[in-house]
Amino acid sequence: MSVEARILWVLTLKELRDAWNNRWFLLYTGAFCVLALGMSWLSLAGAAGSGFAGLGRTAASLVHLVVLIVPLMGLTLGAASLAGERERGSLILLLAQPVSRVEVVLGKFLGLAAAVLSSLLLGFGLALLVMAGGGGLRTAGAAGQDPLAGFLAFLGLAALVALVSVSLGLCISTLTSRSAVAGGVSLFAWLLLVLLGDLGLMGTSLVMRLDARHLLWSALVNPLQEFKVAAILALRGGLEVLGPAGLYATRTYGEGLMPLLVSLLVLWILVPLGISIWSLERRGAQ
Repeated sequence: MSVEARILWVLTLKELRDAWNNRWFLLYTGAFCVLALGMSWLSLAGAAGSGFAGLGRTAASLVHLVVLIVPLMGLTLGAASLAGERERGSLILLLAQPVSRVEVVLGKFLGLAAAVLSSLLLGFGLALLVMAGGGGLRTAGAAGQDPLAGFLAFLGLAALVALVSVSLGLCISTLTSRSAVAGGVSLFAWLLLVLLGDLGLMGTSLVMRLDARHLLWSALVNPLQEFKVAAILALRGGLEVLGPAGLYATRTYGEGLMPLLVSLLVLWILVPLGISIWSLERRGAQ
């Protein structure tokens, strides 16, 4: 089905305006910016006393912030979009217009993605300003790593996590009929993704006594863990800090590990987006 660029642009702008009028999204954005500023300042202060690279240290501290807040923003925004319009009855009016279901889903995805990415850029931009003012951008990375290149790679990976969360939230929204249900499912999905991270892997590895290969792939079924592994690889240039699973990944995939992780994250974007289009085509405004 063809997609008209003008219609897609109008839908994207409308969704972007709605997102920035959402009080919860503004609260998440404010919290993200404040925490990013605080972490960058604390990392810079610690780097001055220890001699570590300030920029890489800041990015490493921001990994956990991205894992916790960015998926929450994307999931809740995406979940409230179509389900909220379906409940209010405005989705019927939208679909009655000369627009296709594909254009509706893509327009909402692009608008919500632009909102979350702008929030990320605001928080990371403030962190970079703090680093520049404190001289953190002039420090050299460990083991010959360029801290600025690693930080830019980290920003790209964080953007992929944002797109994954928006796509998952939009998928939840198309599969539910009420905004309250969509919001509850999105919060449960966020908790599930976070709890299935380090804590879940530690418990699973202890109970099932997984070897390095199975432990690695147990982590890579979770997009947040894929992001964390890719971020460590970008910032440190190796996965030794992950223990046997990291060493196994490095030996097995070598330079192909980063493209593999990025491909998995892209897959987490495309599959839920495809399900969203299929669901809206099948259900319509019901």
